[in-house]
Amino acid sequence: MNALDTMRALASQGEVLNFAAGDLIFRSGETGACMFGVLEGTVELSWNGEAAHEQIQAGDVFGAGALVTSEHRRYGNAKAVSPCRVLVMNREKFLFAVQESPMFAIELLGSIDQRLRQLKDCTKNL
Repeated sequence: MNALDTMRALASQGEVLNFAAGDLIFRSGETGACMFGVLEGTVELSWNGEAAHEQIQAGDVFGAGALVTSEHRRYGNAKAVSPCRVLVMNREKFLFAVQESPMFAIELLGSIDQRLRQLKDCTKNL
């Protein structure tokens, strides 16, 4: 089981959003009140004026900083690269998931760690 599986188990129908290719999911500087899990499609995260970017694929989660940092502002943009189905998790459900399934927090940290390692490897080659 991974973080997205836990999100999916707790989700209700209205928490799945559809985005067309090119749609903006969130913008740099906006306040964040939820995290996202990609059910289908690809999302691109970009920051530093589009100088850096990362592709988020189906099965991955992003935007968790909004749920663990008070008065969080998004650091970059999130845009659908292809048609996407995205699961949304707010702070209330996030805290419930962490309390009821502590493995959720470990799975989420593992996912974030894996993404950071991939980004680090990519920047080594620049």
